[in-house]
Amino acid sequence: MIKKEMIAMLLAGGQGSRLGVLTSKLAKPAVAFGGKYKIIDFPLSNCINSGVDTVGVLTQYRPLRLNQHIGIGMPWDLDRNIGGVTVLPPYEKSSNSQWYTGTANAIYQNLEYMDYYNPDYVLILSGDHIYKMDYEVMLDFHKSSKADITLATYQVPMEEASRFGVVITDETGCIKEFEEKPENPRSNKASMGIYIFSWKVLRDALIEMKDVPSCDFGKHIIPHCHEQGMKICAYEYKGYWKDVGTLGSYWEANMELVDIIPEFNLYEEFWRIYTKSDILPPQYIADRSKVVKSIVGEGTEIFGTVENSVIGSGVYIGEDAVVRNSIIMNGAVIEKGVVMDKAILAEGVRIGEGTELGVGEEAPNEFAPHIYSFGLVTIGENSVIPAGVKVGKNTAIIGETTIDEYPDGLLKSGSSIIKAGE
Repeated sequence: MIKKEMIAMLLAGGQGSRLGVLTSKLAKPAVAFGGKYKIIDFPLSNCINSGVDTVGVLTQYRPLRLNQHIGIGMPWDLDRNIGGVTVLPPYEKSSNSQWYTGTANAIYQNLEYMDYYNPDYVLILSGDHIYKMDYEVMLDFHKSSKADITLATYQVPMEEASRFGVVITDETGCIKEFEEKPENPRSNKASMGIYIFSWKVLRDALIEMKDVPSCDFGKHIIPHCHEQGMKICAYEYKGYWKDVGTLGSYWEANMELVDIIPEFNLYEEFWRIYTKSDILPPQYIADRSKVVKSIVGEGTEIFGTVENSVIGSGVYIGEDAVVRNSIIMNGAVIEKGVVMDKAILAEGVRIGEGTELGVGEEAPNEFAPHIYSFGLVTIGENSVIPAGVKVGKNTAIIGETTIDEYPDGLLKSGSSIIKAGE
């Protein structure tokens, strides 16, 4: 048995269904962010920057690309003989084998992994938030508060508080009450889904609550520990934090990166964000092209105009093409004369010559209005859009489409083309 002061358990098994066609073929933590990174790079980089060198990554939904990205953890200096990064998918046991059914159930199924390190503290993290946080500072707060559990909180606007689990604290920062996604919130201190547990407290609670269906930290474990009289404190985090769970928040967080003074700075020397990088040639920007206020990945060739956009690696943007306020992921091809505004293109998308994306007035999406909103055009991985068509706002496309799927050459605002099997 090896002794570690604190290990991290990173929950990365979610489907991220609110990202629509972007997560039809990969887990949300594996979605690209900022032209170069994956969403999971942020909590992994926070771990190594905070001195946490033992991380269990719990995967479930479409894990292949996430597993390939993490590998043996080399980019984050987590390729170690003792500790390092370990991918923990659900596995068959001699009895009662099951998928991970809730956040706490997933951790419970990996008690053996945690027992091996016998830590003093366990840090529970989500794999789908964009932020920089020193977990060591949070651990110091946990120790000085003599807390059994510390959860990180973030002040959100009162009108958004009903989307989160919120806490009500006393003057010392101890938690008096919890409200999980309340209709009429009495507090705007939102739980960030980041917890530090003293190991014995976590272990006992997981075993006691093991038969609760879809056992979850926010809904079950934390309230149970509160009822048992455990000391639970709130660590107030004041830096940048973004839950990129919706297409709107995902698009916004990317667009904030290209502000003149970005609120979230990817260029700081002292708190680097690490990622697995492919070896690619440098960018090429042609003499008649124009690039304004944008992030451009390696190996990208630009012959047209790019404004206020985040462009990944190995992208091709043809002559007279205009890309505005958009996110283009790796390997996309945008042919000559394409015009787009507020589009999100997943990896390997091909847009035919002269096509226009984001035209006309907004209309609610007929297929999934709660997902495809915000005036965006969202195109899933390896989709093909034929030449010369127009695509409206709040639209979604996935699959290899042909001209006859666009009535009169138009996919009107609020419509979708979702190919079977995609």
